[in-house]
Amino acid sequence: MLEILIYAFGVMYSPGPANMLALFAGINGQGWRAFLYCVGVGLAMLILFLLIGYLGGDVIPVEYQSLIALLGGLYIAYLGVKILRASFQQNELKAKATLVNFKTGLILQLCNPKALVAIVPIVTIQFPRAQIEDGQIALWSLGLAAMACGAPSTYLLAGSRLKKAAMNPKIMAWVNRIMALLLFYVAYRFIFA
Repeated sequence: MLEILIYAFGVMYSPGPANMLALFAGINGQGWRAFLYCVGVGLAMLILFLLIGYLGGDVIPVEYQSLIALLGGLYIAYLGVKILRASFQQNELKAKATLVNFKTGLILQLCNPKALVAIVPIVTIQFPRAQIEDGQIALWSLGLAAMACGAPSTYLLAGSRLKKAAMNPKIMAWVNRIMALLLFYVAYRFIFA
């Protein structure tokens, strides 16, 4: 079960479109007025977790789960490599003045491919391995959706309180490296667990 949380943390808290919009909203002084945006992201993840969580077990037969675990592990390792490589490219971040709200967060996350990258391996591989089923799927979905809400909220807070650090490419590079290491660990567990 720890692998579920580590994987979700690694994917949800790494820089992506939803998190970067929250970061820039914080830098531009939208502060906690943009918190509803984060709630929208969390609600979108809850919807996707419940939908895919309850359909996932019926859609994918048990005999294919090992192959899916291998492919999922390789894909997670690939994401880790991409994040690690990006951490060595020194790009200067520029804050864009974009107003965000609940609707923006909800729609962006429902359409965000990174959301599916986070959800599909959890509900189709990790949930069955941990014997999470029926009502437990809803409880885990709620908890993971709260984590998803926390990701842009953290970036929002970082943007509003730590403007210099949040815009520092060296700090963001180390954040990416830590996230990449977490994803490598999860990929290992997917393949060899």
